[in-house]
Amino acid sequence: MEGIFWLVALAFFIVVELGTLGLTTIWFALGCLVAFLASLIGIHLGIQIALFLVISVVLLIFTRPLATKYLNSKTTKTNAESLVGKTAEVTITIDNIKARGQVMVNGLEWTARSTDDEKIIKENSLVTIIGISGVKLIVEEKEMKKDEHVS
Repeated sequence: MEGIFWLVALAFFIVVELGTLGLTTIWFALGCLVAFLASLIGIHLGIQIALFLVISVVLLIFTRPLATKYLNSKTTKTNAESLVGKTAEVTITIDNIKARGQVMVNGLEWTARSTDDEKIIKENSLVTIIGISGVKLIVEEKEMKKDEHVS
């Protein structure tokens, strides 16, 4: 009788996992499998439940971070996130105090603000995109090397 319960629970957790793909219930499915195997060899129900709980929690705690790291490593940044670290050209002088400034990156114009409120970044300067706040790019002026120039 207990074996049927563990099989039903196993099937339930697998179906939930297939529906969510969040790597949350698969660990409980594995716990059910161990408890089911324990029921087949006649281990007491209390020990089956303990095995289910221990196996599920241990797998969840120790293997989920590794699994999510390797299975989710191919996530792609959104268009906006992919801009961080890129260079942009200032098309309208950036002045945080006057709440103005614009840059061009990847052929698109973005509102931009400096990381330093006191710093004014002149038109045609190059900046590095540090982050994104809402619909504004947060930038800092790029250090120019001797052989670099704005085209």
